[in-house]
Formats: sequence, C-alpha cells, structure tokens
Amino acid sequence: MPTIAILDYKMGNLRSVEKGFGAAGVPGVVVTDDLRAVEAADGIVLPGVGAFRDAASNLRESGMWDVVGQRVAAGVPLLGICLGMQLLASVGLEDGRWEGLGLVPGTCERLSGDVKVPHMGWNTVEYAEASPLFDGIDEGSAFYFVHSYHLVPQDAGCIIGATEYGQPIAAAVQAGDLYAVQFHPEKSSERGLRLLANFGRIVAERCGA
Repeated sequence: MPTIAILDYKMGNLRSVEKGFGAAGVPGVVVTDDLRAVEAADGIVLPGVGAFRDAASNLRESGMWDVVGQRVAAGVPLLGICLGMQLLASVGLEDGRWEGLGLVPGTCERLSGDVKVPHMGWNTVEYAEASPLFDGIDEGSAFYFVHSYHLVPQDAGCIIGATEYGQPIAAAVQAGDLYAVQFHPEKSSERGLRLLANFGRIVAERCGA
C-alpha cells in the first residue's frame, strides 16, 4: 500500500487534512515530522496556515526543506495546500523578502485590488489546463479559500486552475508530479474530497500500486 506523508512542520491544519484524506478513502496517510518517514513515503503533502517566514524557518530547522526538494527531484508526487502552495515560490514577500523552496519559480505576493483581505469564502475555479488532479470535478466548481497572499508563477503555463478575486489568481499549479492548490480541499465538501482522492490515485499509479 502506498504511503503519503503529511509534513508536520508546526504550521496549521495538519489533522483536518489527514481527516480529509480519510473521508476521501485514501489509505496509508500519516502526519509525521520523522525525516526517515518522509524519505520513504510514496507521496508528500505540504499543508500550512500562517506566515511565509515562519513556515520557511520551520521547514529549514526541521530538516524537511532539503528532503522535500530531494524527493520532488526524484519524482515523488507532492501536493501543496494553501501556504504549502505559496512556499513553492522562489521568494515570499510577506513582511519582508524571504526565500522559498523555488520548486515553482515565482513570487508569493499579497492580494491586491479593491477587495477584502484576507480572502475567505467560496470561489469557482476554471481549468487552464487538463490535469489528473481535477479528474471527475466539473470546471467552474467552487472551493473554499482562506488567504491573504498568492503564488505568482514566472511561467503561467504551470497554472492548471484559476480564479478571480480582485485580480486573476493561480488557484492550482502543476509541474510534473508536483501539484498545489491555493484553496483548502479538506474544507471544500465533496469536490475537495474528490481532489484528495485523485492525488491518492496519482501517488498509487506513480509507484505502480
């Protein structure tokens, strides 16, 4: 049975993500801060709620920073959620300038325009590109967002889902076996659970299970 490691780097909604995978019927999902477990996992989930700077610092101090990069380079599927998506950027611009993982080159920027920040609520997502992450989920489906910052990729070609909130926003990106969503699938009802199930299937297919 494939294993999926939800990274415990002391930032936010770990248990709700774990419960979401359980409700989606995905086995083998564990919350862990054990680097050996992450190195052995068939899939990785990088969730998070909070500040970019603190999250990046915690990833470095835990040793997960390097491990995440190594596992993604080895082709292990990764799903970033909310802050986990933002951390994939090269640089975060929240209260300063902070180095990101650089797995999706670009910047993490504050929401702009005449809108309320943070953005909290349901927004529809349009598909810029077909992706197995959204298999069985109708285009224009609504997902639940809670964020003040967003990832702006250098290469718009990696955007697989987009929404509008005062400006166009990358709601989901894909680069090879790396996936990330700005919304919270674990809080997005049946469509969110379908997305988590899709990621579980991606991991299983990737490791030949």
